[in-house]
Amino acid sequence: MSREKIVLIDGHSILHRAFYGIPDLSNSEGIHTNAIYGFLNILFKILDEEQAQYLAVAFDLHAPTFRHEMYKKYKGTRKPMPEELREQVPIMKEMLTAMGVPLLMMEGYEADDLIGTVSLRCEKEGLDVSIISGDRDLLQLASDTTLVRIPKTKRTGTEIEDYYAADVKERYQVSPHGIIELKALMGDASDNIPGIPGVGEKTATKIIVSYETIENAYAHLDEIKPNKAKESLRDHYDLAQLSKTLATINRESPVEFSLEDARLGDLYTPEALALCKRLEFRQFLSRFEGKDLKQAGKKELALTICQSREEAENVLGTLQQQEAFGFHLLAEGDTFYGAALSWQEDEAFYIPTGICPEVAVRIGEAVSKLGMNAQAARGLSFAAAIDVKEQLTYLPHAPWEGVIFDCAVASYLLNPLKNAYPYDDILRDTTGGLVPSREELLGKLSIAKAQEEQAEKLAYFACYHALCAYRCCGKLRMSLRKTDMEKLFDEVEMPLVFTLHSMQLEGIRVKAEQLRTYGENLSGRISELEEQIWETAGEQFNINSPKQLGVILFEKLHMPFAKKTKTGYSTSADVLDKLAEEYPIVSDILEYRQLTKLKSTYAEGLYHFIGEDGRIHGKFNQMVTATGRISSTDPNLQNIPVRTELGRELRKVFIPKDGFVFIDADYSQIELRVLAAVSGDENLIAAYREAKDIHAITASQVFHIPLDQITAADRRNAKAVNFGIVYGISSFGLSNGLSISRKEAGAYIEQYFKTYPGIKQFLDGCIADAKEKGYAVTMFGRRRPVPELKSGNFMQRSFGERVAMNSPIQGTAADIIKIAMVRVDRRLKREGLASRLILQVHDELLVEVRQGEQEQVKAILQEEMTGAAHMAVALEIEMKEGSDWFEAH
Repeated sequence: MSREKIVLIDGHSILHRAFYGIPDLSNSEGIHTNAIYGFLNILFKILDEEQAQYLAVAFDLHAPTFRHEMYKKYKGTRKPMPEELREQVPIMKEMLTAMGVPLLMMEGYEADDLIGTVSLRCEKEGLDVSIISGDRDLLQLASDTTLVRIPKTKRTGTEIEDYYAADVKERYQVSPHGIIELKALMGDASDNIPGIPGVGEKTATKIIVSYETIENAYAHLDEIKPNKAKESLRDHYDLAQLSKTLATINRESPVEFSLEDARLGDLYTPEALALCKRLEFRQFLSRFEGKDLKQAGKKELALTICQSREEAENVLGTLQQQEAFGFHLLAEGDTFYGAALSWQEDEAFYIPTGICPEVAVRIGEAVSKLGMNAQAARGLSFAAAIDVKEQLTYLPHAPWEGVIFDCAVASYLLNPLKNAYPYDDILRDTTGGLVPSREELLGKLSIAKAQEEQAEKLAYFACYHALCAYRCCGKLRMSLRKTDMEKLFDEVEMPLVFTLHSMQLEGIRVKAEQLRTYGENLSGRISELEEQIWETAGEQFNINSPKQLGVILFEKLHMPFAKKTKTGYSTSADVLDKLAEEYPIVSDILEYRQLTKLKSTYAEGLYHFIGEDGRIHGKFNQMVTATGRISSTDPNLQNIPVRTELGRELRKVFIPKDGFVFIDADYSQIELRVLAAVSGDENLIAAYREAKDIHAITASQVFHIPLDQITAADRRNAKAVNFGIVYGISSFGLSNGLSISRKEAGAYIEQYFKTYPGIKQFLDGCIADAKEKGYAVTMFGRRRPVPELKSGNFMQRSFGERVAMNSPIQGTAADIIKIAMVRVDRRLKREGLASRLILQVHDELLVEVRQGEQEQVKAILQEEMTGAAHMAVALEIEMKEGSDWFEAH
């Protein structure tokens, strides 16, 4: 008969290991989670391996312990726990309690005392014991039946060292009890054990191997070698005895422990699942698959899959009578599978297109009816959805702005720090309710694959979307109202959903043949650069290999600024930029890198996105950046390089359709204008009102040069200062950017703030305000949480201060551009023009304009873009017309 086993975990020790093993991890609420995440990784790995019957976790209490008091008498107190780790301890205990794991805690005793006591009791009762700790002090507990396991936590996973008594002897040359004697001599800084001066691990090991105990060693003091160790033991024997006491684990503590309470049950409880979701540990959700995930006391959900046309008609007929409902159109690519509907908090229906092909049209009719009711009901009628932009493709076109409420967009406004806004997270964050996530229902299956293999679960997946949208809509609106973002949601973000959808449908035309030619030209230049680099280096090597490149530059060619990393020399852009001016080979390497990226990402990469209509229909994302800026993916057309000629040349492959031209409108210095307006700085405002050259004026004031003597280089440097201030640049950052000393850069920044004192006052106020409120806010009320300001880490706090300074500026600029996009899109459609807004790149809008509509479109762009915000400094735009994007830019 096999022996039963218990796993005992040293709670604080494993949390500490995980905290430093997995840095900088937090959830969207700003709660640090790296230690908890690492702890759970270790816990699950251990349990999977051990197949134990019992589990308990020991924690220190904050009350002083016997050993702690003894150490205090010797040398002060222990180093305090970092605040980012301290805040995770109660959450970790909450998680373990939710899993039904008993916690061992007792005032006056440390966790290892409790583990030592319980492990000894369990050994005597005939159990195998596995002790999990990062503290090697616990190696003294190892025996033939007690295994001490020491994990090392990394982002890539967990590695574990295992020690029975024989393993301790093999590794340290002493018995488990000898570990105490070693610590008495050499100490352990990580555990606040002083040891005696001048004795390290090697010497301590020789002494204990020879004499077994410090008492015996002291009795044979004259035999101890070397002399330094002999003298240290003679002069500091009392310290060795103290260290031994500190290192000795008490195995007879009066802790209460019931083996039956520690019996492992089902760890994957609804309470544990809720906490996992709150902490955003999506990687662990698969462990809850197949469990009953409904909370105790919650009403059962009725999810109905319509099996006949008659059932579908009944559902759709009832839908027409509703004043509010949630919906979800289930589709992937060009395939529309069905729709889900909900108008009760505990009920949802799924209608497959197979039994009702026109289901989307019928939903569209219901939305249109709500649109008429919404005016009378003053917004109380709504059709709620989650991430509706992609679903609009399958709905019949209608002016539904003001009727459809996107819960994902609302959730993004309320918490823009999350990576994604899935339906289950939205429900949990809004109402505290729980439903299975996508991963729990479908795993990693695509929608198409799930339709083949898990059709019922896929239907439930759609139902949960509709159900969550209906349940959350009202509460989300109330939260938007409380945070003063309802107007931003109604007048900017929701209308933008329709504008972005329209832009995606339009797409942008690509000249495929010219793209191929462009790629060939790149290949030719890349080959030339390759030959030049090899010739200068004196040998052929893989230019794309940082390791090989580092050896060539810093060992063979002996270049300066060598920075050694774990994998070799750093060949990052900031290192190479310093070398490029003096070493032509480095300049060639930088160009080679840029061109190979252009070739792979654009010359070759763009082909995959060209549709049958010859156009690229990329995606515009409004729920990604914390500042509110729109991003572009599949492909990213916002990131096409424009600093090199070949990068700019790529824009020539983007052309309007026949009979059309491009008009490109670009905001002029929008962020600096916003800074002037929101800071109220009189000097900067006056400069803009008098239409002066802002960068030249800054150069004159900051560098103390008469205005008529400003050179192009002076203006460039002043431009770097102007825009650097917007991004919260430091003297270090500016010194790198301008290749000047930090002292000189600091003087530039100081003089800048003397020139524009209102800006300094404004930026300081932004930091103080964000510290008080916990968030930065734009001119239009958009909030950006700044949890980093509360961090105990200096670098994190510094980052938080930069965020607090630049978010109001960048966020306001992002809001203005969104407002302009919506207004331009509406005007073009309202005035019956064939011209359409097709692209947004940072501060720039690109419109595909029918020949003959140019002047009308230019007037619309001028009016709507400059009129998007009324500030102390007027907004200005620059417009160009062209037969391709290059010519129009």
